[in-house]
Amino acid sequence: MNTIPTDQLLTALNWRYATKAFDPARKISAATWAAIEDSLVLTPSSFGLQPWRFLVVRDAAIRAKLRPHSWNQAQVTEASHYVVFAARSEITAGDIDRLIERTAEVRGQPATALASYRQLMEGHLLNDARKPHNPDWAAHQTYIALGQLMTGAAVLGIDTCPMEGFDPAKYDEILGVRKDGYASIAAVALGYRSDADKYSTLPKVRYPKSEVIKVV
Repeated sequence: MNTIPTDQLLTALNWRYATKAFDPARKISAATWAAIEDSLVLTPSSFGLQPWRFLVVRDAAIRAKLRPHSWNQAQVTEASHYVVFAARSEITAGDIDRLIERTAEVRGQPATALASYRQLMEGHLLNDARKPHNPDWAAHQTYIALGQLMTGAAVLGIDTCPMEGFDPAKYDEILGVRKDGYASIAAVALGYRSDADKYSTLPKVRYPKSEVIKVV
């Protein structure tokens, strides 16, 4: 595996910030966007269950409909790309079956060989005490993908702005995700910063490393 120098990673993460103003004339290339989508597909998840869906909103009319329900933030319509992160509203036996079938297909083994793995997931996720907490669990898993997207984008020199400032119910209605068993939880605008974005030059505010990292 090829690696990048550590200073290159840290330079990219220091360069990244929550971009408030995008240059609408600059678009992410098809090849770069394909890599970003692939990075989303490669996101890790607990059990490998992948309880998410990523909606790449290309339609300008739909993005215009979303903007009023996003605190009227300009990033929704001005960024090159806009991705809505949706999590499973409920974890079902069907979700587990789907993963078992996919695992058997990819790894060339019979589904019956994964019986103990199926039982593990069912015992943990489908018991009555756990079920009410599964939507929150799925949402937490989906935030792993959000972080992976932003880190990968920074390394590629793509600006991002993570967004929770929107009406999830309206997003669900406009995007039609509820009928498929998902709920909108976050979004990310991606593209290239505008020269007029005053936030691009502000120092990054973080607590000292000694305060946030403890060795035990």
